[in-house]
Amino acid sequence: MATNKNVTKTKTKKKKKNSIVSKLVSIALIVAAIAILTGVLQKIVDMFSLQQQAKLVEAELEALKDENASLISTKEKLEDPDYVQTYARGEYMFSKGDEKVFYLPGN
Repeated sequence: MATNKNVTKTKTKKKKKNSIVSKLVSIALIVAAIAILTGVLQKIVDMFSLQQQAKLVEAELEALKDENASLISTKEKLEDPDYVQTYARGEYMFSKGDEKVFYLPGN
């Protein structure tokens, strides 16, 4: 009888140890899963942020391409002496040798 009680006590102790070990393993797995999910979510947020930045940079690139095209067009026009003369006369009221510039009153 004494041996039956000892066997029963050891079985009970082993069950308790197994129960504690399984709980610790479960907790460790849960913590690891949370850590992995947190890392994945952070990467998703970073990717979304980078996509937004890429869209902004692409829009800025398009605006700069348009500005560049405009500047190239202006440069080509300024290489034409007739355009430069017309521009200077119209914008800065320059005149040819014997011409006179008159300022007319506005409306």
